[in-house]
Amino acid sequence: MTVPEVRIRTYTRSGLSFDVRDEGPVGGPIVVLLHGFPQDSTSWDRLVPLVHARGYRTLAPDQRGYSPGARPTSRRAYRLDELASDIVALIDAAGSAPVHLVGHDWGAAVAWQVAAERPDLIRTLTALSVPHPAAFVRALLTSSQALRSWYMLAFQLPMLPEWILRRSGDKILVKSGQSLERARRDRDAMAKPGRLRGGLNWYRALALNSSRAGSGRISVPTLHVWSDRDIALARKGAELTTRFVDGPYRFEILRGVSHWIPDEAPEELDRLLAEHLRN
Repeated sequence: MTVPEVRIRTYTRSGLSFDVRDEGPVGGPIVVLLHGFPQDSTSWDRLVPLVHARGYRTLAPDQRGYSPGARPTSRRAYRLDELASDIVALIDAAGSAPVHLVGHDWGAAVAWQVAAERPDLIRTLTALSVPHPAAFVRALLTSSQALRSWYMLAFQLPMLPEWILRRSGDKILVKSGQSLERARRDRDAMAKPGRLRGGLNWYRALALNSSRAGSGRISVPTLHVWSDRDIALARKGAELTTRFVDGPYRFEILRGVSHWIPDEAPEELDRLLAEHLRN
């Protein structure tokens, strides 16, 4: 299929406007990059030049709660089906399905959902850090994952998480393995009006997701990358993920790397993507 030679700077869905960083060869195969919390599309800055050099075009949206025009205040607006539908709308706007879909952290959770619900839109799936949601739930019951996920419960509190993250967000990120420079980048971005509440609402909407959210099986070629210094995600969920992927599946471990894979190990990630995106 010929890719339309039109850059996408914004797109809309349900009255919300999303900003997109559309870069690389305009006619190249599209790689959609989904960031996690508390980051935005800038989290891909070290990776995208490497991907572009291989001939791919990248679309990196600032997702719901992060784009200034897409920050609804209700936590119900951040259910997983809404987040996934935002990305389906982006792929439709690009007019070049199927695309390669890559997600990190919460972006990976959204990517799993999109691939399960709309495999017709996805050529390959790459999930960084976060395992298949059903594998994550099982890991909560069978490993250290529940202890590692304490912050998800803490984020349900009103106002206090915002206050703490505004004051000490950079210090918390550094303790999790992020560099000081990039931690300050992410802290400064969090300070924008409505931005932090929007990002936290992804967690606060967890209890509002349907019982089937994130449970779908994956039929597209899938790469799952986990790093062994990730303090938030135990290995158990990564190991269980294979049970929920019916298509070709590859699991890779980045040793000595923290949770922040795109920032910390872009060259290793590019190498893995170069092989995977050929599917």
